[in-house]
Parts: sequence; C-alpha cells; structure tokens
Amino acid sequence: MEMDKSKKYFWVFLDILLAGLVINLFFFVMPTLDKIGNSQQATRTISVNAEGKTTVKPDLAQFSFSLLTEGADLAKISKENNDHLSEVIKFIKSQGVPDNGIETTQYNLQPKYQYDKNGSQSFIVGYTLTQGVFVKIKELDKNLDQVSKILGSLPELGVNNISGVSFTVEDPDKFMNDARAKAYTKARAQAEFMAKASGASLGRVVSVTENSNRPIPYYGEFAKAGMSMGMAPSASPAPLEPGTEDITLQVNVTYELR
Repeated sequence: MEMDKSKKYFWVFLDILLAGLVINLFFFVMPTLDKIGNSQQATRTISVNAEGKTTVKPDLAQFSFSLLTEGADLAKISKENNDHLSEVIKFIKSQGVPDNGIETTQYNLQPKYQYDKNGSQSFIVGYTLTQGVFVKIKELDKNLDQVSKILGSLPELGVNNISGVSFTVEDPDKFMNDARAKAYTKARAQAEFMAKASGASLGRVVSVTENSNRPIPYYGEFAKAGMSMGMAPSASPAPLEPGTEDITLQVNVTYELR
C-alpha cells in the first residue's frame, strides 16, 4: 500500500515539473529569443580598394668585388691574395666607408688537377683562391661621388671582378607611412562617395588588409655592363645615376553602412 502511494506521489511531482518547464518555455524563453532575433538586423557593409604611392631617391649603394689569385704554392698565393685584398680594403676605408659597410662574403680555394696520359690518375698542379667583398655606402645624397671614385679605382688596384652596383632604399618602412596615409585617404573618399550615392553614411571600419611592395634595387648602366678580368684598368670616376624608386601600398577597407 505504501509502495502505491509513493508511485502516485512521484508521478504527480513529475507532472508538476513538466508543466512548469512548459510554462517557462512559452512565457519566458521564447519571448526572450524573439527579442534577440528582432534586435539583430542584417549589417550592411561596403568594401573599397585604393593605392598610395610615394617616390623616393635611393639612399644606399651596394656592390661586390672579388680577387682571384692562381699559383702552385698554396702559402704564396694565400699571402699574395690576403695582402692584395687588405690594400684594396684600406683604400675603400680611406674614402670614408666605415668598417660596418665592408663585409667579406666569399673565401673559395679550389685545387687545379692534371691527369696523366692514361687518365687513370690525377694530381694537384696548383690552386685558385678567390675572396669576395660586399660594400654598402649610405647617404647617397652626400656620397655619390665617393661611390663613383671607388668603382672607378678598383680595376687599377688589381681587382679581378666587380659585380654591378645597385641603388635602393635602406629603410623603406620610413617612407611607407606616407604611401599608407595616401592609400587610406583615397579609400575613405571613395567609400564616402559610394555611401552618399546609395543614400547611406559610413560607420565604423569592419576590416582592413594591406599589400605593399618593397623597393627593388636599381642597377645602373655601369652595373649592367659589369667588370671582369682582362678589362683595362681605369681610375676615372664611374658614371652613376641612382634615379628614383616608387614605394606603393594597396589597401582594402570594409566599412559599415548606416
């Protein structure tokens, strides 16, 4: 008998609980969800693309050269190459190039082989030693004549190979903000015109993406011609024209419409 009463109370309690849940769903949860849905209106946006560009004069010159020495005595050609290279670097420094503007970039020692008549054996008959140096000269507005004099003097100093001089911008980020400002000004003006034409006004910025170019080193005519072994030495200044470079930045900006 007690068991039957317990079951009866359980089912009554369960019915009351379910009824409460249903009432809560219809009178509280559903209205709240409906209000949230009505408050979330579709957001209208507009996206525009624009480009900013600034033209700058290169302020950095770069070039490389190397010294090649051949001979049968390894110790002798090493000393000869080292002494020769030291004299060339000493001259470059005398023209005002600081230590941090001169960097050794290559040290290459290769043996020269000779084969016997039968081609079954080979033996070393000599060596070729090549040392390369990379030079950077800053502040071209003041030092262009310095670059010209150094390049014109290297062949006379016995340098075997000079690769082309290039002109570029040392710190493009310094000029990038100018291109960036122009790009965003254009983007804003374009978006405002489009919004006004459609009867709306601009709201907050929703998203932004950028794509910029880095200056590509410019190689002058002297650089394109290059210098190599066998060229007649000359201490006359090399004709150099750094030209100008364009730094550009493209932006895509999405605005909210109101």
